[in-house]
Amino acid sequence: MTAALMQLADKVMAATYQRFPVAFEKGRGCQLWDTAGRSYTDFVAGIAVCNLGHAHPRISKAVSRQIETLLHVSNLYYTLPQVDLAAWLVENSFADRVFFGNSGAEANEAAIKLARKYFKDRGEADRFRIITMERSFHGRTLATLSATGQEKIRKGFDPVLAGFDFVPFNDTPALNARIGPSTCAVMLEPIQGEGGVRSADENYLQTVRQICDETGTLLIFDEIQTGMGRTGQLFAYQHFGIEPDIMTLAKALANGLPIGAMLARETIATAFGPGAHASTFGGTPIVTSAALEVCKILVDDRVIEKSKTTGAYFKEKLLALKDRHTIIEDVRGRGLLLGMKLEIDGAPVVKQCMQNGFLINCIQDRILRFIPPLIISKAEIDQLIACLDKILAETVSS
Repeated sequence: MTAALMQLADKVMAATYQRFPVAFEKGRGCQLWDTAGRSYTDFVAGIAVCNLGHAHPRISKAVSRQIETLLHVSNLYYTLPQVDLAAWLVENSFADRVFFGNSGAEANEAAIKLARKYFKDRGEADRFRIITMERSFHGRTLATLSATGQEKIRKGFDPVLAGFDFVPFNDTPALNARIGPSTCAVMLEPIQGEGGVRSADENYLQTVRQICDETGTLLIFDEIQTGMGRTGQLFAYQHFGIEPDIMTLAKALANGLPIGAMLARETIATAFGPGAHASTFGGTPIVTSAALEVCKILVDDRVIEKSKTTGAYFKEKLLALKDRHTIIEDVRGRGLLLGMKLEIDGAPVVKQCMQNGFLINCIQDRILRFIPPLIISKAEIDQLIACLDKILAETVSS
């Protein structure tokens, strides 16, 4: 069955993904089962999406109730779960307004458009450039790949959208040198996920906020990967004692259903009036009912606190591995967004972990990324650590 499925997929689907030779059939909590009935402990979570694990009963019930009631009427009308979700996000963040789309790329597109239009409406038409960070990742649409500070993402799509300037992450002098009269916004991830699990230095974001305030520049935080409890706070910016002007969310917001959100302060959000921006499927009743339940579970079950404590435990175990294996260069990250940089190619380690029933991820060739559901247990972490310990030891001795 699995071989036939793969052959059909390779024949009829666009070849945009290099998939592993496994087909998953069901999941529960932090476990996945393939079509052959083999189980795997999931430390990828759909790439930081399934923060509450697979087939969470409360989310399943919320979606089932909504699917029997109302699926779609378009944003020409009000719908209850959409408004309730927006109100929850406003109440629990710096923002006053929310725009819903279908993905992180859509959320970032909205942020880019809003920043530019805000200054156009103020009569500053020449103020349209956005500074982003080297190694950043903001999406794969034409605008968001143009904003992404990785040449390999932009390669083959020239001419990309004009108006983006790149500076090194955590480099205040470089930012000061680049920002100018044509700069409308600085856009960054508090922790660069795809860029190698690289965290902002302790005082860097405060300094960026100060620079933006002094120059009248908007500050945009891309929290598509770091938001919704992943780092041990609801949003990563809350670790740093500052607030952005615009923030984008997606991934874990609906635990697997497609949704993106752009949040903004009132004075900035008003640049989007009727007709300025839209999304046919943005914030439909089905996805917002799921997302609203996710928000309630994060609070009711104290999942964010668990992410913080379990993440600290996980990082401690990874650091202990580093002490035992010289091929580990670095352990980095916060909460349950963790990375381990190797001196060797990480792909074979990912493959061996999969053969042993653990799903992990490799980015930037040599960095193993661990982004499990926030409900992962210490026992499951211990099992992965033992597996990694054995694999790394055998790698050195072979």
